[in-house]
Amino acid sequence: MSAVQRLQDWRFNTFRALRHPSYRRFWLSQMLSLVGSWMQTTAQSYLVLELTGNNSAALGWVTVAQFTPSLLLSLFAGAIIDRTPRRQILLTTQVVLMATAIALAVTTQLGIVSLPLVLMLAAIAGTANAFDMPARQSMVADFVPREDVPNAVALNSLSFNLSRTLGQAVFGLVAALGVSLLAGGNENNIARLAFPFYLNVVSFVVVIVVIATLPFPARERGNRPAMLQDIREGLHYVRGTPSIRTTLLLVGLLSATIINFNVIIPYFARAVFGLREAGFGALNAAFGLGAMVGALWQASRPNPLRNMRLGAVLLIISGALLAAVPNSLLAAPVLAACGFAMLTFLISANSSVQLSIPDLLRGRVMSLYSFVLVGMGPLGAVVSSFLISRTGPFGPRWGILVLAGLAAVVVLLLWRQVPRELPRIRG
Repeated sequence: MSAVQRLQDWRFNTFRALRHPSYRRFWLSQMLSLVGSWMQTTAQSYLVLELTGNNSAALGWVTVAQFTPSLLLSLFAGAIIDRTPRRQILLTTQVVLMATAIALAVTTQLGIVSLPLVLMLAAIAGTANAFDMPARQSMVADFVPREDVPNAVALNSLSFNLSRTLGQAVFGLVAALGVSLLAGGNENNIARLAFPFYLNVVSFVVVIVVIATLPFPARERGNRPAMLQDIREGLHYVRGTPSIRTTLLLVGLLSATIINFNVIIPYFARAVFGLREAGFGALNAAFGLGAMVGALWQASRPNPLRNMRLGAVLLIISGALLAAVPNSLLAAPVLAACGFAMLTFLISANSSVQLSIPDLLRGRVMSLYSFVLVGMGPLGAVVSSFLISRTGPFGPRWGILVLAGLAAVVVLLLWRQVPRELPRIRG
């Protein structure tokens, strides 16, 4: 086989889900919107550190505010998603998220933004995301056939992390433009950080238009019992399917330990390495670049389960290595390895769950997946922010080792139970 033929085969296998027009439109619009969202996330972390004098606990509490709604609402969100047209849910969540971006932009430009306001807006955005994330994940099976679901899950992660890399990489440039456009040339004026929020507002407009015009397929609904019965059905299905149960348990416990880079990276970039906007964004982008490569690699793999163990082990090793790096230059490739490992693990986990559930239960089971992935964020954020903010001869680095050690214990305990093949779909 020639090199050209191998390249063509790789391209076809890696991007095959994009053959489906509705999925392709949604994928492209989401990637554009997520670039804006990652610019906002990076700007918000930088804003919180600037408002609080590099306080890692403040970053942790913002994460708690953002992810606690998923912890509280995920089970009900899944039942609602299975009862309600997904277009209606997604339009509502996108409008709410756009409103939080507008509020952050205006208050930051006016210089009246405060930590309590950021906490409140993070909680509102988290409430919207409790419905938005499982609804978007459930849509994969709406737009592609079963055989393309693992590829579509990987491409969703590729979109997420390509936009993460781009959004975080250009944050420094966008903030610099904000100095000229909004801060009167004063690089210390907090108004400069409003510009990423304004650009995110624009990105939401695009995805709202696409969602409003996509031809969503009709879904079988069946006879709907009471909502609590709906929730019990979802829990019963997960409890009775060992492969899903183990996968969700592993995702949840790793999310409570080592998968807390939204706290670790900003604190190390700003407080440990003393980086300003450009370096701050670049270090975040290094993680996103590694995640993007992991998503591309997974998109070309036919078996969604094969790399779950590999991803978990690499995640622990690369996370522990982060504790040893002396400067930001060496931290960048280590964070890229962390991103690669995290996406290898999460795409395998997500794909295996997606392929193991019937459509009538999809919203509820994927809400449970969001519950363990995102809902464990508050606990993980509090623990990780406490550990990395400790003082002493090893400083915050020992906290990373503790998190990696806890994750290693989890993987060892669940190693034999991690699924090796997909179960038959029950129901």
